[in-house]
Formats: sequence, structure tokens, C-alpha cells
Amino acid sequence: MIKRFRNRTEAGQMLAPHLIKYANRKDVLVLGLARGGVPVAFEVAKALNAPLDVCIVRKLGVPGHQELAMGALASGGIKVLNYDVISSLGIDWETIRAVAAEELQELQRRDRTYRGNAPPMNVKNKTVILIDDGIATGSSIRAAIAIIKQQQPAKIVVAVPVAPPSTYEDLRLEVDEIVCLQIPVDLSAIGIWYEDFSQTTDEEVRELLAKQSASFLGETPQKGN
Repeated sequence: MIKRFRNRTEAGQMLAPHLIKYANRKDVLVLGLARGGVPVAFEVAKALNAPLDVCIVRKLGVPGHQELAMGALASGGIKVLNYDVISSLGIDWETIRAVAAEELQELQRRDRTYRGNAPPMNVKNKTVILIDDGIATGSSIRAAIAIIKQQQPAKIVVAVPVAPPSTYEDLRLEVDEIVCLQIPVDLSAIGIWYEDFSQTTDEEVRELLAKQSASFLGETPQKGN
């Protein structure tokens, strides 16, 4: 039976039991896509007793239709383009470059905000569980997959609460495993599958990363650090 999630926290709590085989393993790392994927990933990392990091990608929205992705950017200069959208709407390369330049600034800002001077966690030879709050076109998560693959992980597992059948099937061919709780034929928009889909803030991302880091290391988190 298809149901709506109360919020991202509940979605993560429901996702975690499907990943329990990865619990208490030293080779496992949980990555949450910023920003909405981090509250979902936090619940999974907590249940698995695994370290948590943020994966930062920026969707390249079609001008005037920001929810429609023509591609995405990720740290390290990775760019993934949705050529079907670009060609069907006749989007020129100047427009793509302008949108990419603007989103690159936001990507760099978020990198500084969430990490400070700390580097991303090393994923080489790790089993990476990549989590978002849902998948629509798949542009953002494909950008994340591309940058993770460049760092030579042992395995990539994508885990999401909801995704459309076509994207789910496509991603099965790109990663080692995909876990999805709901695969509705008519996805429409991710937000309609949540009772509360309010925007995740930068501060919430920082606090959840700090909380799981402290819990994993057996420390007490300092609010605002």
C-alpha cells in the first residue's frame, strides 16, 4: 500500500531496516545529498552505527521552470546533463553555462558552510550508501554517483524513500544495489509523498553531521560547532 511519509525523519527510519546488513561494518560510509537527503541519511547512519558525510550537488534548473532539471553539478568539477530535456526545450549552451556558473557559487558556499576546512570523508575502497529524500529525474543523484565513482569505492548502494519506475530501473544498471521503499507509476513531485516537506536548512545539516560524528566517536556534540 502506498502511503505518504510524515517527514524525512520517518522516511529514514523506515529505510534503515532495509539496509541492516550494513550495520556495524568498518567499511561502510553513509552519504546524504544536501540538503534534503541529510535528515534521511542521519537516521540510517544512526541505525547502522556508521559515519555520516554530506554529498553536495546542485541541480541545473531550466530557467523559468526551476523544478525541471537539465543537469546537475557536483564537487570536483563533475557535470551531468540531461540531453533529453535540453534538446526537447531547445536550450542553448550559453544558458547552460550561465546557470552552471551560478550554481557553482552556491555549491562552493555550501561546501564551506557544512565542512569548514575539513575535507570530505575518503570513500576509496568503502561501501558507500548514498541517500536522498527521493528521486525525480535522477540528475542530482547521477552527479553524485559520478563523483563517488571517481574516488574508487568498493561498492555504491543508492537508498531512497521514493522514485519513479524508469529512474529506478536505470539506476539499477549504474550502481551495485538500489533500495527504494515506494516506486509509484505517477510520481509527479517528491514533495507530495511527504506530509511535511519543508526545506532543510544549512544549520540543520551542520547539526546532524556534528551529532552523528560525535555519536560515532563517542563524544558529546557542541551546538553551533
